[in-house]
Amino acid sequence: MLFFLLYPLRDLWFGFNVFKYLTFRASMATVTSFVLCIWLGPIMIEWLKTLKLGQYVRNQHVEKLDDFLTTKKGTPTMGGAIIIFSVCVSAILWCRLDNALVLLLLFGMLWLGMIGFMDDLTKIRNKSAKGIRSMTKIVGQTVVALIIGLYVVSDKHMGTELYLPFIKNSVANLGILYIVFAWLVIVGASNAVNLTDGLDGLAIGCMIFVSLTYALMSYIAGNAVVSGYLNVFYLPGAGELTPFCGAMVGAGLGFLWFNSHPASVFMGDTGSLSLGGTIAIISVFLKKEFLLLLVGGIFVVESLSVILQVASFKLRGKRIFLMAPIHHHFQLKGWPESKITIRFWIISAILALLALAAIKAQ
Repeated sequence: MLFFLLYPLRDLWFGFNVFKYLTFRASMATVTSFVLCIWLGPIMIEWLKTLKLGQYVRNQHVEKLDDFLTTKKGTPTMGGAIIIFSVCVSAILWCRLDNALVLLLLFGMLWLGMIGFMDDLTKIRNKSAKGIRSMTKIVGQTVVALIIGLYVVSDKHMGTELYLPFIKNSVANLGILYIVFAWLVIVGASNAVNLTDGLDGLAIGCMIFVSLTYALMSYIAGNAVVSGYLNVFYLPGAGELTPFCGAMVGAGLGFLWFNSHPASVFMGDTGSLSLGGTIAIISVFLKKEFLLLLVGGIFVVESLSVILQVASFKLRGKRIFLMAPIHHHFQLKGWPESKITIRFWIISAILALLALAAIKAQ
C-alpha cells in the first residue's frame, strides 16, 4: 500500500524512490511485523489469560514428562493470532497489493488461521486435546489447496511443471494432476508444522529459517537476470513475495520473544496450521516444492516420526521411538527442553544453507 501512496511522490523528494526497491520494503516489512508482535504480544497474552484460554494438556501417562506437562498447562494459546495479524498488516503496508500472489497468500494465511482458531477454541471449550474433527480440518485446508492449485495450473507463467533440485534441467509435467500435488504439499506442510509445535520456541524458530530462505528464493525467482544466471524458474511478480516472507521472519522473531522457554504464550493450531500452509503456498508459487522437504526438514522428520510410530505399533505391536513426535523422544532420553530446541534450530539453519546451495546446483 505504501508503494502506491509514497513512491509517486519521488519527484517531490528523491527519498521516496526507495519504495521501488524490494530489499528496502522487505527489510521494513520485517521490522514492522517484529514491532507489531512486540507491541501486541503483552496485550494479547493478558487478554487470553483474562478469558482463560489456556493450553489443555492431555494425560500422557509418561512419568518423566509429568513436570513438563504441568508447567505447560494453562499457558495462553491461540498466540498465532499475533503472528497472523502482524504479518498481514505488514504485508498490506509493504507489498504491492496489485499482485495476485500476495492477495492469495493473505487469503490462505487468514483462512488457515481461522481453521486453526476453530480447532484451538474447540479444545478449550471441551477441555480436551481433541479439537474439530480431522475431516473438517482437511476439508478446510483442501479449499485453500484447490484454489491455489487451480490458479497455478491456469496461470501462463507457472503451469504444471515440477523442477527437481540437484538435477540440472530436470522438469516433469504433471498436467491437471498438479492440483493433487499442490494439495499434498499444502495440507502436508500445514499439518507438519502443527506436529512440530510441541516445545517452547521449536516450531517458530525453525519457521524463521524457512521464511528467510524463501525470502531469498522469492527475490531470485522474481529477478529475470539473477534467475537466468542461476538457471532457475523465473516468475514475474514473485519478487513481491520477498517482503511477505520478510514479514513472516519479523513476526517469527517477535513471537519468539514471548514463546521462548519458558513460554508465555503458545501459537496453537491458529499459528501452526497457518504458517505451515502459507510457506507451502509460497513453495508452490516458486516451483520449489521439493526444496521445502529440505529446508523444512525438521517438520518432515517430526511428521515421519509420528507416521512410523503409528505404523510400527499397528503392524508389529512395537514402538520405534520412546514417544512421538520425535522431540518428545529426546525429552524421554533426558535432553533438556531448551537443548532440544536449540539443536533443532541449528539443524534447521544448516538445512536452509543446503537448500540455498541447491539453487545453484540445479
